[in-house]
Amino acid sequence: MDATLHDVVEFFRLLADPTRCAILMRLARSDERPTELSNSIKQPLETVAAALADLESAGLITSRMSDVGGERYYHLDLERFQQRYIRAGGMIHPALAQTIAEAEEEAAPRVKPRVLFLCTHNSARSQMAEGLMRAFSHGAIEVFSAGSEPGQVHPMAIEIMDSMRIDIRGQRSKHYEEFIGQHFDYIITVCDRAREACPVFPGLKESIHWSIPDPAAIENEAERRRAFHHAATQLANRIRYLQILIEREQRNQVVSR
Repeated sequence: MDATLHDVVEFFRLLADPTRCAILMRLARSDERPTELSNSIKQPLETVAAALADLESAGLITSRMSDVGGERYYHLDLERFQQRYIRAGGMIHPALAQTIAEAEEEAAPRVKPRVLFLCTHNSARSQMAEGLMRAFSHGAIEVFSAGSEPGQVHPMAIEIMDSMRIDIRGQRSKHYEEFIGQHFDYIITVCDRAREACPVFPGLKESIHWSIPDPAAIENEAERRRAFHHAATQLANRIRYLQILIEREQRNQVVSR
């Protein structure tokens, strides 16, 4: 068996297990800790731990210790998963993709979803996330960001977004209290501390957590720039995937009416 075929067989073997598949589906939306995965997919912790070890060994997921201590957060590498999926023959045929796009264009107008990104200082990760989602959605999603201890928009966040042709100079750091009482469909925390301090927003469809290290905390300038670029890349991949899910949910809502 050649190396490519062996990789495809191994990929489908990983997906064939119900526990591993359920974990991948959960991590596609939000980073979670083992106990949270165990509760959400209703499997014993030891079963979840074994599945996580398999997925991490295969390079599909990574993990990092929470910034506030305790358990590790597990994260699906969306880019690598997509590469493996395409290699396994899962690419959508161009004609089908065009049909889907045409159907979306003909869909009835929908209420814009509202998304709020939260991190501690609302200076780097959440600011980049706000700019990325606003640019990617072309105004189809109302997006905001805030923090529990707001400061100022980090100059390197502006610089990295400039390199992606996204201008966030008009954004400002805000306290989440500015948004208390407002309706949001999705709250996305992009740092572990913000997740612990996240307020309750009534009517929320989903609370999502992305455990992304703070690039602004790195002292060395060259390393800090690389960290900002890595954080922006992670956010861009996750936001593109989240947009697909949001658009799919909106289409399903229109069909069900």
